[in-house]
Amino acid sequence: MKFEPIPIRKGRAKPPAYKIMTAREAIAAFVHDGCYLGMSVSAAPAALIWELVRQRDRIKNLSLSITSQIGMSSALIGSGLVSKIEMAYNWGGIEGEDKVFRRAVEKGIPRPLEVEDYSNYGCAMRWEAASMGLDFMPVKSQLGSDIIKNNPRIKVIDDPYTGKPVSLVPAAAPDVGIMHCARADEIGNVQCYGLYGNTDLLARASKKVIVSVEEIVTQAEIRRMPNLTVIPYYYVDAIVQEPFGAHWRESHFFYHHDLAFGLDAYRQFATKEGFDAWANKYIHGTKDWNEYCKLVGYERLNRLRLSEGKYQKFGEVR
Repeated sequence: MKFEPIPIRKGRAKPPAYKIMTAREAIAAFVHDGCYLGMSVSAAPAALIWELVRQRDRIKNLSLSITSQIGMSSALIGSGLVSKIEMAYNWGGIEGEDKVFRRAVEKGIPRPLEVEDYSNYGCAMRWEAASMGLDFMPVKSQLGSDIIKNNPRIKVIDDPYTGKPVSLVPAAAPDVGIMHCARADEIGNVQCYGLYGNTDLLARASKKVIVSVEEIVTQAEIRRMPNLTVIPYYYVDAIVQEPFGAHWRESHFFYHHDLAFGLDAYRQFATKEGFDAWANKYIHGTKDWNEYCKLVGYERLNRLRLSEGKYQKFGEVR
């Protein structure tokens, strides 16, 4: 076989420039109609998702790449913005059945939804492959399951070293990745507290990255604990400060999961009319995340913050 050197690809490193903007500005600047969108699960980027829905006159069709989502993707699916979802799990979790997702898959309401299944690990390795500039990633995950039978994009080959079967998952490089994290500085160094799932992989795989955070701190504060910087500035395009930006889900060490709110939301999601009424109130009826928080009630949100602090505080050893 003739040797041909791999051509050097143009780098994608982002400059250490000022990147703070509003959610409206960030979504308008980077998310376009027909976008291939990646979303994190820990913590859920609710404030950014709400803003995507508010801009639905401009953004009418999205394809989603996720590992798992619990409830937040319903805002996009129920609003008719998603035509395809590549996923492992998209359901209600502790809140129960996700009727929005189910209506779209089974009945095409409000629009038909194509589903491409992987395991959670398979989804994560798709982002890992893209972050490394590879076209696929070999994994043992999914072997022996029906996922492979129903997803022709997963290929099974014999391992050239052991002869044993291994599955290959195609790389996933979203046009835009959106995520919610703990804090960042003004140039885009992002830090995560506690569980952050595959947020770092999504940031490295995506062509453009928008990160909402609970708080913005100085570069000097970031340097105090550099080991927490799981997403360096050179991956990031926009930083959006949105306190309580994962509600009704949790943000570790900041506030607890608002289960009661989620249960009530899922009760309303049982019908299309119920979802539409909920979205009209909490998304379209608010001009930005601050108005949403005022509608939910800052007293309620602060109780969630106090509840989280009662059981765990950052840096504390119990």
